[in-house]
Amino acid sequence: MSKTFKIEVPKIPSDLPSADLSAVNTDEDPILSNGKIEQTRMEHIHIDSLLLTKMRFKHVSFIGSSFPHIDMTDVVFENCDFSNVTFSEGIIHRVTFDGCKLIGADFSEATLGNVRFVGCLSNMSDFADARLKQVLFSDTSLQNANFSGVKLVKVGYDQCDIHDVDFTSTSLKGIDVSTCTFSRINVSLEHLPGCRVSPEQAIGFAKLLGLEVSD
Repeated sequence: MSKTFKIEVPKIPSDLPSADLSAVNTDEDPILSNGKIEQTRMEHIHIDSLLLTKMRFKHVSFIGSSFPHIDMTDVVFENCDFSNVTFSEGIIHRVTFDGCKLIGADFSEATLGNVRFVGCLSNMSDFADARLKQVLFSDTSLQNANFSGVKLVKVGYDQCDIHDVDFTSTSLKGIDVSTCTFSRINVSLEHLPGCRVSPEQAIGFAKLLGLEVSD
């Protein structure tokens, strides 16, 4: 990436006690903090307005679960499965997704700040109308992901597969995709100026503009 920016890492104690998400009281304000959860399944559950702070999850499957309006700060997810999980309208701050599966995950209308997606499989994920500030996607597959109507501020895409990503109605000014791979992406031409691309990618964008490129 041509521009670097600092992303704050989650602030989590090194020694965390075991915790249990099933113990959360969903009838009142659901809160889970200062703990770790490993090697378990929490699939197809629904908790609205869950508050997560200073938590570490490792090898946890959340397939098909729904956490609308989630508020999480200082959380690390390692090798977790979030396939078709909903985080819509959530607030996600100082969170790391490391080696996670996020196929079809819904982050629509969420606010993400100081978030890293590292080595994740995030095909068909949905970030429509979300707000991303200081967010890094690194070595992550985002095929067919939806970034339409997204506000991107200091967002990095490094060594990602962004084939057929939908960037319509999203300004790519200041966004660097030069290290990414794609055969096709969907972008509004008026929002393309200021996007940094590789020479090979520039040829594809020239064709998008209707230009004929000579060999």
